[in-house]
Amino acid sequence: MKLHSNSFPHRGRIPAQFAFGRPGDAGEPCVLSHNRNPHLAWDEVPDGTRSFALLCIDTDAPSKPDDVNRPGREVPADLPRVDFVHWAMVDLPATLREIAAGSASDGVIAHGKREPAGPAGARQGENDYTGWFSGDAAMQGEYLGYDGPCPPFNDAREHRYFFRLFALDVERLDVPPRFTAADVFAAMRGHVLGEALLQGTYTLNPRLAQS
Repeated sequence: MKLHSNSFPHRGRIPAQFAFGRPGDAGEPCVLSHNRNPHLAWDEVPDGTRSFALLCIDTDAPSKPDDVNRPGREVPADLPRVDFVHWAMVDLPATLREIAAGSASDGVIAHGKREPAGPAGARQGENDYTGWFSGDAAMQGEYLGYDGPCPPFNDAREHRYFFRLFALDVERLDVPPRFTAADVFAAMRGHVLGEALLQGTYTLNPRLAQS
């Protein structure tokens, strides 16, 4: 199975329109962006596929918040990193081969999208902005569906975003009504017929963006 995008090449930089945050036009380190989901398409689907699951995970999120987005400081490149989930979606129909850009997310919704758009029949879980904004009265809420990249503007490491598509032998995945990527991984065990991967990168660090 192969996964590709018209929005960015494999291992290429993700355009700012598909991010949650972007550099400001007046020099601000970060402002809200268009937050559109990128285009995704796939082919060479395994025989017996009854549904798909889709995850988008940033594997370079800082493990400690001490220096995150603090002017005059930098998140060290060698700081241990953890996963940050940007999208978890299950029960994509077996006949589906494409998700159009902007069809599942188009704009930042404070407090999260309650009923995110997406392919008919698909279910979308929580992403990790739910936890990230938990102490922010202006933004806290349940973030469902896709919300794009917004790495620390002072991170010395460019972040990698992995879009992972799984072909499954079940039509409906056994996950809770409000599920996370961890629930998806657990429920997929023993049901994966194939996987396709697309990697993009993104940074808000001006020094890295110019390289």
